[in-house]
Amino acid sequence: QEQAQGTMLKVLTSFKSSEIEQAVNSLDRNGVDLLMKYIYKGFEKPTENSSAILLQWHEKALAVGGLGSIIRVLTARKTV
Repeated sequence: QEQAQGTMLKVLTSFKSSEIEQAVNSLDRNGVDLLMKYIYKGFEKPTENSSAILLQWHEKALAVGGLGSIIRVLTARKTV
């Protein structure tokens, strides 16, 4: 699980700012929720410059998934 989180954080931070919106728009509802889980997990253990990039991801994911996505992630029994 730790390895998957690290890999996901590397993938998210490797995107350019201009590519984030297109990537989020290509996800379905479950994909956006899973992305939000990894974003919040990344906020728990920030690395150098990761918080700024994760905030950009969060902004775009919130625009697509809405507040419902945040609520589903925060109340989910399964974590990443």
